Amino acid sequence: MKILVFDTCLDKMYVTLAQDLNILSSKIVMNKDNKYHSAFLISTIKEVLKANNLTPKDIDAIGTNIGPGSFTGIRACTTVARIMAQQLDIPAVGVSSLEILSHLAANDKIPVVALDARKNCAYFSVNNKIKGAVLLDDIKEFLNNNSDDKYFLITDNKMKEKLGGMSFQDSEYPLGDILAELTYKKLQASECKWQELKPLYIQPPPMG
Repeated sequence: MKILVFDTCLDKMYVTLAQDLNILSSKIVMNKDNKYHSAFLISTIKEVLKANNLTPKDIDAIGTNIGPGSFTGIRACTTVARIMAQQLDIPAVGVSSLEILSHLAANDKIPVVALDARKNCAYFSVNNKIKGAVLLDDIKEFLNNNSDDKYFLITDNKMKEKLGGMSFQDSEYPLGDILAELTYKKLQASECKWQELKPLYIQPPPMG
């Protein structure tokens, strides 16, 4: 099964092509020339497919990050995933940013993820259970009441300053590869119809 996955929700864009659990190609795109990286999503997908001598018709399934994250990025990747899956009549899988990042935790720890949600809040999950946009004071209380030996905290740069933990922005972690693996596993577990793919807006998008 050839799986194409992409993510424009976080600080970098990831486009990854896999054959089942084997990664065939992976590309990371940064913001450039005052353009947000999602503006390059379609061209990067074409580039990855061409490099592997494939066309969209060769793809068997699509996976995408559905958020939380950049509202522009969430809209971009979920829209492209839905349109491609509909046109190709193939399954589409949505995976949250929080679930993707939880896989950066050490194997013997329970993953805790906290991403900046503004307004003194963070998008918060514990062991892949999304708690919503939670006040930082409540997250600090949770962390103070739980042993560091049990939990592994993954944050972004802004939340690392306030909560500690390991920022996923500190290194080039293989988030595209993780998304491809999670997509494959979800495809094995359920039908994953493209009609059911929806963006994960924990907070409402900004107006205007």
